[in-house]
Amino acid sequence: MVDATQIKEHAEVIGADGVHIGTVDHVEGDRIKLTKNDSPSTEDGQGAKHHYLPIGLVAEVEGDTVRLSATAQNAQDMFETAE
Repeated sequence: MVDATQIKEHAEVIGADGVHIGTVDHVEGDRIKLTKNDSPSTEDGQGAKHHYLPIGLVAEVEGDTVRLSATAQNAQDMFETAE
């Protein structure tokens, strides 16, 4: 498992397929909180929301890049949103 302290704010999060998923806002417990900037507005007109990914998906951290063990689509399917 990757050391969560290696994950830096504003690091790019990419899937195992190299596709951009989001940008780290910060680490909260055992989850990575992504910035709202990469989140589209919802269909009901609400603004963008923070999404969270489990730290267990992180395969490696290389400088300012967090690479996941899941593809971008699989990771997005696992998004948790802030209430």
